[in-house]
Amino acid sequence: MALSRDEVLACLRGIDAPSGTNLVEAGLVRALNVEGTSVRFVMEVESPEPYTNAKSEAEDALKNLGASAVSIVMTAHSTPKPPPDLGTGRKAEPAGPEKIPGIDRIIAVASGKGGVGKSTVASNLACALAAEGRRVGLLDADVYGPSQPRMLGVSGRPQSPDGKIILPLRNHGVTMMSIGLMTNEDQAVVWRGPMLMGALQQMLSQVQWGALDVLIVDLPPGTGDVQMTLAQKAHLDGAIVVSTPQDVALLDAR
Repeated sequence: MALSRDEVLACLRGIDAPSGTNLVEAGLVRALNVEGTSVRFVMEVESPEPYTNAKSEAEDALKNLGASAVSIVMTAHSTPKPPPDLGTGRKAEPAGPEKIPGIDRIIAVASGKGGVGKSTVASNLACALAAEGRRVGLLDADVYGPSQPRMLGVSGRPQSPDGKIILPLRNHGVTMMSIGLMTNEDQAVVWRGPMLMGALQQMLSQVQWGALDVLIVDLPPGTGDVQMTLAQKAHLDGAIVVSTPQDVALLDAR
């Protein structure tokens, strides 16, 4: 007498699974095929050893039900391992410019060439905004000619209590950090790309700027690693390009 699918499933519900339920409720019976008195299905398990007895009981129960041929195939599947971490253990760097926590706006002050008054404009703008009650920071990123310490009348080495966070200096209501405070006054700064980029990122992220309405960044003259790093890492809200009225100076600025 031919068996029906419902009869086979009802029979398998009487077989206990190691999980505490039966084979059907545990979702172990897959690809069930009932043809006459022939029954075939797959038991999909994580490991075959705990289910050996359940398989034998299912075969005996189906034969007692009237099955002439019973085929139960157990397949063991394992959770695929995650791909190896080929990184360096560091967090992935952001793909684009990001806002610096605590700083509302960043304004870059640049020039096409040196000696046009760029640093003077940056320091005067910072002091003017501070005089109006704004919380202002001034970052002297002109690594080749850092003049903001003299402009604002500050001196001395910035402190770092924990060796990580740098405490900026303050005068005229302006919070200021300059690479000139980290080097000797009579020492030339001869840095290439990676060192420039690292210094700028350190002054942006490791200086304890606090809450600022605006951070003014005094850039080196021209275009180079410092300018590109700032544009790639920090979200700029505006830029001021300083120039003198001579034709050659305006050509450089443009």
